[in-house]
Amino acid sequence: MSYMALYRKWRPVTFDGVKGQDHIVQTLQNQIISQRIGHAYLFCGTRGTGKTSIAKIFARAVNCEHPQNGSPCNECPACRAILEGASLNVVEIDAASNNGVENIREIREQVQYPPTEGKYRVYIIDEVHMLSTGAFNALLKTLEEPPSYVIFILATTEVNRIPITVLSRCQRYDFKRISIPTLVDRLKELTEAEQIPVEDRALAYIAKAADGSMRDALSLLDQCVAFHYGKLLTYDNVLEVLGAVDTTVFGSLFRAVTEKDTKACIYQLEELVMQGRELGQFVNDFIWYLRNLLLLATADDAEQLLEMSEDNIRMMKEEAALEEPETLMRYIRVFSELSNQIRYSSQKRVLVELAFIKLTKPAMEHNYDSILQRIQDIEDRLEDGSFMAGGGPALYGAPAGGYAAGYGGQTGNQGEGAAPAGSSLGAGASGTPGGQTLGTGSSPGGISPAQIPQAPQQVELPPGQLEDLNMVRNEWGKIIREIGGSIRSSFRNTVVEPAGESCLCVVFTSPEAYAIGNRPTALGEIERHVEAAFGKAIYFKARLAGTGERLDTIYVSRQELEEKIHMDIQEEDF
Repeated sequence: MSYMALYRKWRPVTFDGVKGQDHIVQTLQNQIISQRIGHAYLFCGTRGTGKTSIAKIFARAVNCEHPQNGSPCNECPACRAILEGASLNVVEIDAASNNGVENIREIREQVQYPPTEGKYRVYIIDEVHMLSTGAFNALLKTLEEPPSYVIFILATTEVNRIPITVLSRCQRYDFKRISIPTLVDRLKELTEAEQIPVEDRALAYIAKAADGSMRDALSLLDQCVAFHYGKLLTYDNVLEVLGAVDTTVFGSLFRAVTEKDTKACIYQLEELVMQGRELGQFVNDFIWYLRNLLLLATADDAEQLLEMSEDNIRMMKEEAALEEPETLMRYIRVFSELSNQIRYSSQKRVLVELAFIKLTKPAMEHNYDSILQRIQDIEDRLEDGSFMAGGGPALYGAPAGGYAAGYGGQTGNQGEGAAPAGSSLGAGASGTPGGQTLGTGSSPGGISPAQIPQAPQQVELPPGQLEDLNMVRNEWGKIIREIGGSIRSSFRNTVVEPAGESCLCVVFTSPEAYAIGNRPTALGEIERHVEAAFGKAIYFKARLAGTGERLDTIYVSRQELEEKIHMDIQEEDF
């Protein structure tokens, strides 16, 4: 007897053999047991999830002479005839090659005649979305009011292409992707029955590569077993056959990317190409790897979402901490775009190399998230002092020794790297001695009248509001640094002002930064961080500073204001 592929040999013949679609199986069994059988069903879902298999089981079950708990017995003459393909009661039609009006007319003529044996005539139309518009229209009337002995089962992978008039006439069942543990359990069961020696790790990778499809999983297993027939099927064997890459390679590549080592990335990619790895599969697997890093960096208890060993999770946690979540999202975007391009390209290697250059050289891109990463890189270099090596200017023409875009603060308590007095840059004026006006600067020839230092205004605040203001102002630079990401870059040149009871206002000097910082998500993140750090709920608002507006107001209590007034009077008398 000729060899039969595993997915054909192990196609389920009863509802109990169907894996991963319990919600559909239970519903159909209940309908058969209670004799509440519909006249039209629509099975939709991704490939290899059991649509056709369940349709065939259902066709036998409704005609079975001795059904067992809603499943066919597969022993009676009706079941045997259907299994052997000799029954006229079950008709399978491939709509991809029989999609014309004349094909539907043949069905309409056939349904006029009742079955010679059995109870129902069942028409299984696979890939029904391939029918032409005329064929759908020809099917409508028969689909809505078929004879009592006719059942239609329509199967499709693209339900969005089914006309709404057809959808409304069918009971719709959505087939889910089969989970990796369910696929692994089924593969173990089959390899034991077939006496195939295989490592559990190899089965886990095959299940992952199948992407929720039982048929794909069995086909991949068949392919791997054929290549290493009679030997233990190992994880490395599976990677070799499928052209895949070990996860340790992803970790090595990711670390090279975080170190901005373009040369190392290109060398490692060349080694993968020389090993014969399939670059399309590599790109998809690397996206999945980056997705896992992002989950570990952002989600609570992300370990429950990842199906991997504790050692791998511990290693990936270390790697996830090397980059900000926003940067990981940029990496995923770059490789997702690459995934769409590479499938049609004849120069796959060049496209992958270009993607790694984009990751390691964000200055080559001019979109929003790459700019954020460039700002993050500058901040990291400022913190460790490498940006100031050689005693050069701090940044973009700012005087040596000071960073023009400070976090802002009040007089006597400058934020991180606040601009020094006399800086010609308008940003960062808040918190500088002398209370200079935003947007003004000194000229080589002397000081203009607009730059003559003026005493800052003093404003009285209630004790509670002053306490909240000072508490946040004193730690404002630290708060922004600890939150990091886009907040760290957009809130750098800001000032905190009072805005009422338990409310503070963040004042921006840059319209671009204000557009980012004014988002409810950004302000909400600051509110949560402040509440966690100080145990006090404070509401935050944001506004954009006006042209020439001074942001050096000193807020004091009534007692401090009275003491200052008393001291001024004594000086005048003296």
